[in-house]
Amino acid sequence: MKTSFELIAEFRDDQGKGASRRLRRAGKTPAILYGGKREPRALTVDMTKLQQALDNEKFYSSIVTLKVGEVTQQAVLRDLQRHPWKSVIMHADFQRVLEDEPIRMQVPLHFLNQETAPGVKTGGGMVSHLKNELLVECLPKDLPEFIEADIGHLQLNQSLKISDLKLPAGVTSVEMTQGKDASVVSVHSQRAEEAETPAAEAAAPAAGDKKEPAKKEEPKKDAKK
Repeated sequence: MKTSFELIAEFRDDQGKGASRRLRRAGKTPAILYGGKREPRALTVDMTKLQQALDNEKFYSSIVTLKVGEVTQQAVLRDLQRHPWKSVIMHADFQRVLEDEPIRMQVPLHFLNQETAPGVKTGGGMVSHLKNELLVECLPKDLPEFIEADIGHLQLNQSLKISDLKLPAGVTSVEMTQGKDASVVSVHSQRAEEAETPAAEAAAPAAGDKKEPAKKEEPKKDAKK
């Protein structure tokens, strides 16, 4: 069952850095809603509610219901601006979605059976995630929260490509439509890395093992005066 997200929003007329600072001090996050063949609208959303939603991975690949009064609008999160060091959302961008228009979204990959893959369990290999999300295109109703990548059959030095993934009905990979079938995860040997480590350590000088600069000999003084 899909997780549903709803955010209460308000229209705002005041814009600019000063107005945005006042909103954030009041616990609100400035936002904008655009697309859907309509004019952009400046909004505010509750900062705490938005942060709680952002803590859920599914929020980033879900259709969000923005509610302004009695009016609702389906949208997706397109961009976030975070404070460099404070836990504060500075601004959020939402894009309207229409039921009959396809959208493109990055959807997270969930990797299954990593510990039981033959290349790991009996081959002593390690798993490398080459992609953590996949760009897909679909109608809003078909948007998945995540896509599973089952690597339970991978042997050593094998990989899983986009074409190996089982995408839900109505969902296509944008890369595949462009003729690109990239690897998303692989199982490879650890031996090469282990072999390089001792050699690199032997080549590196030990800490504190620095050569003293050669001392210049002082000219001998003539004993005769």
